[in-house]
Amino acid sequence: MSGDNTILVVDDDQSIVELLRDFLENDSFHVRTACDAEEAWAIFQQHPIHCMVLDIMMPGQNGFELCRRIRAESNVPILFLSARSDDVDKIRGLTLGGDDYIVKTASPGEIVARVKAVLRRSATRQSTAGRVLDYGRLRLNMSTREVIVEGNHVVLTPKEFELLRLFAEHPRHVFSYEQLLAKFWDGVGDRHTIRVHLSRLREKIEADPNQPQFLVNVWGVGYRFEGG
Repeated sequence: MSGDNTILVVDDDQSIVELLRDFLENDSFHVRTACDAEEAWAIFQQHPIHCMVLDIMMPGQNGFELCRRIRAESNVPILFLSARSDDVDKIRGLTLGGDDYIVKTASPGEIVARVKAVLRRSATRQSTAGRVLDYGRLRLNMSTREVIVEGNHVVLTPKEFELLRLFAEHPRHVFSYEQLLAKFWDGVGDRHTIRVHLSRLREKIEADPNQPQFLVNVWGVGYRFEGG
């Protein structure tokens, strides 16, 4: 998998860029690098990118602004890299469409593992190619990864799609917080991480996110998919 994927590392700290590039290349990834948002945007427009490791605090346009710009055009997986560990930045990053949030104190090996996990989750779509799950006002096309709500196409991030796919393939099955963390975050994170992603997903597929018909919370346990 590694050799077929190009990772774009964006950080104004050259030492971090070089360290991550070395570790990623040692794992057979192709790596492109940028020191600011404008350079990253130019690379993104000109070359196929399969995953981004994106610093938040950079000169000029910050990582959040670049993420918003990219999400208008692409669902490429984005992993935020930040020196800050507070929930405010984490929530903002995930809400904007980030697929993971990594604090810079994490080891390069852990960051590479997170990149591989995101790419692995994205690749699972191949095993369900050609299938369509139809729940009336909500339809999922597995081959095209299209989500249609009441006849309108809805854009989901790769992680949002994989979350929805898991629930839709197992209607009324309760997935615990622990199961979801293990499957989508490699056991790293907490319940708040899951709630942020599910809240954002509800905003996109539910007629009334405060009264969900599809993604229902099972108090104290996790979530289940009701099928509308």
